[in-house]
Amino acid sequence: MSRQSEKRKIVKGDYGYVRAERKRKILITAALLAVPLLIFFTALAYFHTRMTIWTVVAAVGCLPACKSLVNVIMLFRCPVMDGEVYRRINSRAGNLLMSYEMYMTFYEKSAFIDAFAICGNLVVGYSSDPKIDASFMETEAQKILKGNGYRATVKIFTELDPYLERLDSMNAHKDSLEEGIKFRPDERYPGLSRNELIKHTILAICL
Repeated sequence: MSRQSEKRKIVKGDYGYVRAERKRKILITAALLAVPLLIFFTALAYFHTRMTIWTVVAAVGCLPACKSLVNVIMLFRCPVMDGEVYRRINSRAGNLLMSYEMYMTFYEKSAFIDAFAICGNLVVGYSSDPKIDASFMETEAQKILKGNGYRATVKIFTELDPYLERLDSMNAHKDSLEEGIKFRPDERYPGLSRNELIKHTILAICL
């Protein structure tokens, strides 16, 4: 049982996602690049010239690998959440729905968000990104949520201790924060609660 939980796949929103996704994308990119290279060198060895249709096939076949390589580069630009920060936040998360290690991207700006706590109409995050424009990210994330039918206030802290205090407060008032909120389940994602759908929407705008 414990061995199975250790091997549980790390998905977007989990702590450790960035490292795991880097490894996965590198393997995918290597595999995508290996196929056209194999075609090219096999044809070269057989025909003893590069001037064949197989060279064109190999060149076109490199396009998916190039696209995958761009994703790898983007992932290496994304920071990794500090383990001690994760432990401190996770120890205070309580019964709140959490999401970790998100590189939130908009057309104008992007920023790394270490964690979001979602409860009722509150989405409260912490970012260690020194370049974050917290006000901009709050406003844009709130617009996205509203556009998807979720009226929620988004707040992003740039200092850890005040964020931990807010988590304590949200846990203490969790029932009242979720009380009286009307919710219509989404047919596309049956079984997901409102909090989970908000998390899903946030992750959709993250790398």
